[in-house]
Amino acid sequence: MSDAALTSHISPQPVVKPKLSRDDWIMRACMVGIGSLLVIFIVLPLYTMLSKSVENKAEEFIGLANFNEYFSTPALFQSAANSLSIALISTFVVISVAFVYGYALTRTCMPYKWLFKIIAVIPLLTPSLLGGISLVYWFGNQGVAKALLLGETIYGPIGITIGSSYWVFPHALMIIITALSITDARLYEAADALRTTKFRTFFTVTLPGCKYGLTSAAFVVFTLVFTDFGVPKVIGGNYNMLATDVYKQVIGQQNFQMGAVVSVVLLVPAILAFVVDQIVQKKQVAMLSARAVPYAPKPSAGRDMSMLIFCSIVALVIVGMLGMAQYAALVKFWPYNLSLSFSNYDFDVMDGGGWEAFWNSLEMATYTAIIGTVVIFYGSYLMEKGRGFDVGRKIFHMLAILPLAVPGLVLGLAYIFFFNNPANPFHFVYGTIGILVLVSISHFYTVSHLTAVTALKQMDPEFESVSASLKAPFYKTFFRVTVPVCTPAILDVSMYLFLNAMTTVSAVIFLYSSDTTLASVAVMNMDDAGDIAPAAAMAMMIAYTCAGVRIMHSILSRGLIKHTQAWRNH
Repeated sequence: MSDAALTSHISPQPVVKPKLSRDDWIMRACMVGIGSLLVIFIVLPLYTMLSKSVENKAEEFIGLANFNEYFSTPALFQSAANSLSIALISTFVVISVAFVYGYALTRTCMPYKWLFKIIAVIPLLTPSLLGGISLVYWFGNQGVAKALLLGETIYGPIGITIGSSYWVFPHALMIIITALSITDARLYEAADALRTTKFRTFFTVTLPGCKYGLTSAAFVVFTLVFTDFGVPKVIGGNYNMLATDVYKQVIGQQNFQMGAVVSVVLLVPAILAFVVDQIVQKKQVAMLSARAVPYAPKPSAGRDMSMLIFCSIVALVIVGMLGMAQYAALVKFWPYNLSLSFSNYDFDVMDGGGWEAFWNSLEMATYTAIIGTVVIFYGSYLMEKGRGFDVGRKIFHMLAILPLAVPGLVLGLAYIFFFNNPANPFHFVYGTIGILVLVSISHFYTVSHLTAVTALKQMDPEFESVSASLKAPFYKTFFRVTVPVCTPAILDVSMYLFLNAMTTVSAVIFLYSSDTTLASVAVMNMDDAGDIAPAAAMAMMIAYTCAGVRIMHSILSRGLIKHTQAWRNH
């Protein structure tokens, strides 16, 4: 019999897929459940908001008429131009300063690096409003350094640029430090061997090596400044920006349709920046080499001293912003009675929510950290460690990444449209502390998800394989192995959620009620009422709380890392 005839008598063997176990079905069902929650609390509210932008006040479909009205109104269109210009200027300033600062921390032998690292993260512990309040005391009409502006006013683009740059500086610095830390030392050895000048080495090795990190940091800064609400609200004066326009349309004029239109306009650049950033990150991963040698800087007296001076100036600005807010919080009556007192901390006699607002924030941030950490880490575990179900896992990952492209102000407005509908089965959470927890978890979901996934990727997949071969339920492996090993990352996620829930303004500004006023909102309300010193005091209460949590996190993390290393060695 010929080979062809023999082949024709052999039927192709069907591909046998492995039989799904009970654990597989449970894990898939749980992942679908968490994915459904993401659809309900992120996708559907955004869809509702987009629907509102093409409806009139009678909720009738009118197409792009609202957008035509928006772009034909010079004042509203000017806000978009203002937001764009401020975001571009702030991005240039922040990236330039953060790069030099990060270079000093990673590529020099400058002394006191640990101190400069601590100072650099201070803005993360405060609401964005604090920077604006400090600038009022520094350069306002009765500011101590008003003369330095040479007749210009701090209320407008100058103040917004300085306040925004202060607030977003640590976000850019963390990305740039990471980019500078992964450079291959062999490239510098080759440059030295070729007797390449330091100047040329910088432009041919250093900058190309961290270009993706710089690009990513630039898009992060641009998006944060472009969509920020706190700084323009406090110190923007009559200089309108898109974020403040959304607030004015919704709160001031009760024009929800136009508020939705402005939100869509605010959303578009954020999504574009997000898409480009994702492309950049993928390219950055491709540039990494397993053979890379860590770079160890060599002492250079002139360079190290110049970097020390530069970092000292930046650190002085950061400390000066926080210090002025603290001083203002203790002064009896600026600038006429500069004696110190705790009277500004008597929030119960001020407009803004009193001490109840602070306790509400503490409660909301705690619930956000606990519930958010459990849901996010478990969802990340199901996506990363589950077998098969590739399409479902990809969809889940897309849903988890989506919130990163949505500004807090836009998500908050979307929640109004979605949850304030009596026909919505989740309407009962509207006006409660629950909706503030939900919007905070949704808004900060992405970074927490990526943190958890990164930690889970570092675990040997053999844990799950051995567990499956021994027919041990997956939840036993999860609680006995995965959670103990990933506890430092779990603490990082919980801290991130807590700090952001305590300091956020934009995500909650539309959703609080008289019973659920938050500390960050109270800061804004007191500032609106002219109680700037109490507003500074409340902002400092937020900073104290966040600093305390950060210290507790550091202590717990060190202990747990030692315990985890001992467990692994054992």
